[in-house]
Amino acid sequence: MKNTINIAIDGREANILNRVGSNVYAFEIITALAVLLENQDNIKVTVLLAKDKVSDMPKERKNWSYVVFGPQKFWTQWALPLHLFQRQKDYDILFTPGHYAPRISVIPYVSTVMDTAYLEFPEQFKESDTFKLTNWTQYSVKNAKKVIAISKYTKQQVIENYKKSSNDVVIAYPAVVAKNHNISDKKIKNFFKKHGISEPYLLFVGTFQPRKNLVNLIEAFEIFDRMKAGRALKKRGQTQDPSAHNKVKLVLAGKIGWLSDEIMLKINTSSLKNRIIITGFVSEEEKQMLYKKAFASCLVGLHEGFGIPPLESLNFLVPPIVSKTTSLPEVVGKAGFLVNPLDSKDIANKIWEVFSLTSRNKGLFRKAARRQIKKFNWAKSAEIILDTLLEVIDQTTKNNTK
Repeated sequence: MKNTINIAIDGREANILNRVGSNVYAFEIITALAVLLENQDNIKVTVLLAKDKVSDMPKERKNWSYVVFGPQKFWTQWALPLHLFQRQKDYDILFTPGHYAPRISVIPYVSTVMDTAYLEFPEQFKESDTFKLTNWTQYSVKNAKKVIAISKYTKQQVIENYKKSSNDVVIAYPAVVAKNHNISDKKIKNFFKKHGISEPYLLFVGTFQPRKNLVNLIEAFEIFDRMKAGRALKKRGQTQDPSAHNKVKLVLAGKIGWLSDEIMLKINTSSLKNRIIITGFVSEEEKQMLYKKAFASCLVGLHEGFGIPPLESLNFLVPPIVSKTTSLPEVVGKAGFLVNPLDSKDIANKIWEVFSLTSRNKGLFRKAARRQIKKFNWAKSAEIILDTLLEVIDQTTKNNTK
């Protein structure tokens, strides 16, 4: 191994303010790497950006710096390859915590794959995005020395679809940061009042996209409501269950994404549209408010490379209802409630099951949630990625000296 190691990181995915999905993964991994390398002066990192860094990115120091260059348009395929060519003696390896690596790179690189939903459900993406995800990911994976996958499921998909060796695909899980914002009761009350939220409610967190299966979730919510009304009535001659008066709401927290017309139509024509609340993008603080008061969260997506919201739900000890497909069973383990995402009645039954949990079963869930959440750690994933980068550098050095 060389005396001084120089790592370049593509920081574009992380370098935005309102982070979701892959942006969160890139930011947290870069942040964890900065902490991990704080006292290792023999390893220098240069984070490559297309625009000035946002304020919460890791601070510059002796072994951690930023380089900003353009043009922003076609940055990955024009500006980045040119920069790497001009500075090829300055970097030993490039790490990109996103799907896309430059088509031409004079230095070895390690890239990342979040999921492969675009291969199974191409119609659920914009045509331009499907083209990029399919073609750009293909050559990025093909030319990568190693690939970082965010779950066992994603690793298997990379191996099957891109014929990558199992030894060249490394799993580095996402995690959640167990922050506990000190939020005043008044602030919580104002936020809930602003959006018309009251308990009890079921929570979805994520971007409105077809593969999030929100149309089926809303249909399941309608079935659950009818189910609840029917089951609230006791046997003939007895009084009505007081819980019948609790009008459950469905809170949808997240940005409205591409191809969301069908979702919005379903919401607007639902018999329960007055109890379906759209908050728009929520901050980490607002997200905490929502999780802590929800009786359950629900992510019944058709394809998930990992699924951060169920992990966040476990972190706040809120039962996650998730699809029993792709990576989601891997995320929630024994602490999750699994459903067939294509069966609205099955989803509704599971919502009822969680809504009706006894105190004893809630306690059992909390124990399982605490065990499951410990399996995911940003620091550990950063260590895995760093070890992978060093392994590639070492192998490249040996090959060059033969």
